[in-house]
This record gives sequence, C-alpha cells and structure tokens, in this order.
Amino acid sequence: MNERLPAAAQGKPLEVWFQDEARVGQQGTLTRIWARRGSRPPAPRDQRHHWAYIFGAVCPARAVGAALVLPTVNAELMSLHLAEISQCVAAGAHAILVLDGAGWHQTGGRLVVPQNITLVPLPPYAPELNPVENIWEFLRANLLSHRVWETTADILDACCHAWNSLIQTPERIASIATRSWANMSTI
Repeated sequence: MNERLPAAAQGKPLEVWFQDEARVGQQGTLTRIWARRGSRPPAPRDQRHHWAYIFGAVCPARAVGAALVLPTVNAELMSLHLAEISQCVAAGAHAILVLDGAGWHQTGGRLVVPQNITLVPLPPYAPELNPVENIWEFLRANLLSHRVWETTADILDACCHAWNSLIQTPERIASIATRSWANMSTI
C-alpha cells in the first residue's frame, strides 16, 4: 500500500473511504414488504425518465460520510465530490478512496484529486467489494422505494433526505460499511 501513496501522505494517519454513485429516479425501486399471504399489495411505479445521482462516500472507521446530489455524472462533478470528501477527512490525515472504474473516475482527464486523497480503483466487475453498494441497497429499501415523485426537484429532495437520515445514524454507517480487509491496523 505504501508504494501507492504520494510522498505528502507518508507518515500521516490513513483513513479508508469508499465511494460510489447511485441513480435515483421516477422509475422507482420495488422492494419486499409485509403483506397478507396471497395478497398482492399495490406498489406505485412511474413511466417517466427523470433522475438524480447521489455521489456518496463513507469512512466506516470514523462512521462519517460525504455526499452530493447532482443531476448527472461527469468528471467535473466527480471533482466536486472529491473536494467534499477532502473537507471531511480528519485534519492531518490522508484518505485512501476505494472506487470503481467508472469513466469519470479516471485521473488522466478533467478529474481534480485533492492532495489529501489517493484513489484506489477496485478490480473490474467486482462491485461486491464496495460497501457503498450496501449503503445504496439500504437507502433504496428503507427510504427511497415505493414512491413516485412529481418533479426532478422532488427526487433531489428525497435523495438529500435519505442521505441526511443515514448520516444522522453513524452506527448504521459503521455496521453496513465496515470490512475487515479494509482495517488500516491490519494493512
């Protein structure tokens, strides 16, 4: 791990962060619900195609997160999210940010990576290694499912509410996102 870190990170405390994006829209997410056996409870579904993206990152060791809710995905918006994460890294620490290989995560183009963050890409086709996928599953199952939103602004508000609800329960962030293989004391 140390060979991947920039010289400015040597000797600093390290934090492992996980990052991903989730698309939330009018198509909605259907999840399991309790219902009387043999019944078919109604579940709202919309045919419109408007959505927003939650750019989310969590540090399970500190049980904190950083997110932006944005209308699309690209390198400029990812740079804004990296700046947001950078502000949430503990003072004097350096963040190892684990993320997938999306095109807007590539450092060769317009992506601006703050000095206190080092990007570590996951292997291709391995989303199960990113615990933020489990965060999205939790948010969709508990805060974003079985709803129809009238406007894109309603979708943005719902995404902000869902993320803020998660952030207010740091023990939930830790329980969902902690991975033994990402513990800095064992690396």
